[in-house]
Amino acid sequence: MNVVTVEIAAPHVALVTIRRPEARNAINGFVAQALDRAVKQIESDPDLWVAVLTGEGGVAFCAGADLKEVSAGRLSELFTPDGQFAGFVKHPRDKVWIAAVEGFAMAGGCEIALACDMIVASETSTFALPEVMRGLIAAAGGMYRLARALPRAIAMEMLATGECLPATRAAEFGLVNRLTPHGGAVTGALELAVQIASNAPVAVHESLQVARRAYDLDDNALFALGLDAQDRVMATEDFVEGPLAFIEKRAPRWKGR
Repeated sequence: MNVVTVEIAAPHVALVTIRRPEARNAINGFVAQALDRAVKQIESDPDLWVAVLTGEGGVAFCAGADLKEVSAGRLSELFTPDGQFAGFVKHPRDKVWIAAVEGFAMAGGCEIALACDMIVASETSTFALPEVMRGLIAAAGGMYRLARALPRAIAMEMLATGECLPATRAAEFGLVNRLTPHGGAVTGALELAVQIASNAPVAVHESLQVARRAYDLDDNALFALGLDAQDRVMATEDFVEGPLAFIEKRAPRWKGR
């Protein structure tokens, strides 16, 4: 069985599933390589605009690094040149990625979720970076992404204690975009993905590209990026199609160019 699968779940929407439920979807070398390939496949496909990432089984989104692999001296196999840990956390991505978290997102699994643009989680799921409990640190982006996503004091507490944050509380802090009933994370994430995919893909892309730099640049630089993004959007056929569809009282037919 493939440890990572990619399927078309809706028009312009891909569903990516980590399939190691017997190991709580922990990352080994096979998963890292397969997830790296999945990202490349989706990012290079002009007909795919949004991706939902989840883990099979309902118990765990992902338990992080497979400690059996680490103890066997195969830690380096959990990284790829482009994606780094899990073939994902540092991978250049232009499409919208949504984590669908069912169960626990633990350690590197939490870091994978944080590396996505949005998170949809079931109300029974949890998030944790427990690395300090084992003398480790969340070096796959967790330390700074958690601090950006949560109020400072809450992020500091999670990083220093390693304790779990329930999804219900995570939603109150804005870490989770949408909460679903138990078992409904994938459905909820796909609903959000379909909503996003109903919009002009270039406009969505350009908007998120600027937003992703919000912590890196000052207001003047970000304003300049916004103007450049506007020029690219105005040069597309979709820039004409959107207002025309509104005037003609019909759904727009986006071309993504």
